[in-house]
Amino acid sequence: MSNALSVEAPEGLPFIDYTREFDAPVEDLFRAHADPELFARWVGPSDLTTELPTYDFTSGGRWRMVQRRGEEEYAFRGTFHTVRENELAVQTFEFEGFPDAVSLEFFTFEQLPGNRSRLVGHAVYPTLEARDGMVSSGMESGLADGYDQLDALLAERAA
Repeated sequence: MSNALSVEAPEGLPFIDYTREFDAPVEDLFRAHADPELFARWVGPSDLTTELPTYDFTSGGRWRMVQRRGEEEYAFRGTFHTVRENELAVQTFEFEGFPDAVSLEFFTFEQLPGNRSRLVGHAVYPTLEARDGMVSSGMESGLADGYDQLDALLAERAA
C-alpha cells in the first residue's frame, strides 16, 4: 500500500503514537471504525478472524473483541469514553490475557485535501513495562496489516 504507518514509542515514556493516511474521506474512515461489521473485517492481522460480542461505539459504550487463529484465542475489552463523529474516539484497551495493564487510547480523525484522511493514535500505558510489552507483542505489524486491509475495504466500498 502507498500509505505507510508511522509508529513512535519514545524511550523512557509510557506511550505510543502512530499515524496513518487513507485514500478515503474522513466520514468513510470513521464509519469503518464505528460500524461493528466493517470494523471486524479489517482490524488486526489478516490471519486472525474477529468477533465482536459487544461493540457500542458511542460515548459511554462498551466493547469486547475476540480474535482467533486456529486454536489460539485472544480477547480484548474496553469502554468508549468519548466518541465525536468524524473527529475523535477515546477508549480504554485491555488484553484479557494480561489484565490490569489498561491503556487509554485517543484516535483523532482528520480530513485531508483531495478527499483523503488521516488517523492519529495516542495510547498511554500505566507503566513503561506495559508499553514495552505492547511494542514487543507485534503491535506495529498487526496495526500495519489491519490498516492495509482497511485500505482495501475503503477502496471496495468506494467502487
